[in-house]
Amino acid sequence: MLNIVLYEDDYLMRNLLREWLSEAGYRVHLAVQRDTQPDCQADLVIVSVYMPKHAGAEWVRDIRAAHPGTPMIAISGHFRSGLSQAGATAQALGVRQVIAKPLVRNAFLESVRGIIGPSA
Repeated sequence: MLNIVLYEDDYLMRNLLREWLSEAGYRVHLAVQRDTQPDCQADLVIVSVYMPKHAGAEWVRDIRAAHPGTPMIAISGHFRSGLSQAGATAQALGVRQVIAKPLVRNAFLESVRGIIGPSA
């Protein structure tokens, strides 16, 4: 089973994403904000970013350092809809994809599968 580490501060969003990912067959590990010590070997890291151009970029760098070589998806309500998922913003943050909130379940899971494949 593939492991996904989820960094999301919002209780409702965190539980919704955990439900979506678990139902899709992934094992989800919840991480607390600023807790960059992994408790498992992650196949994918999903991080919610507030203020992506400011402190959020530093936050992503800290998480990336804790999970070297692990692909990351950044999600944020501050990303504009229609933003290229793997474009300049993703490259600037050092993540594989960026996804704007609100999320659409099927599109979100398709992005996850596109990076790490379907669950076992």
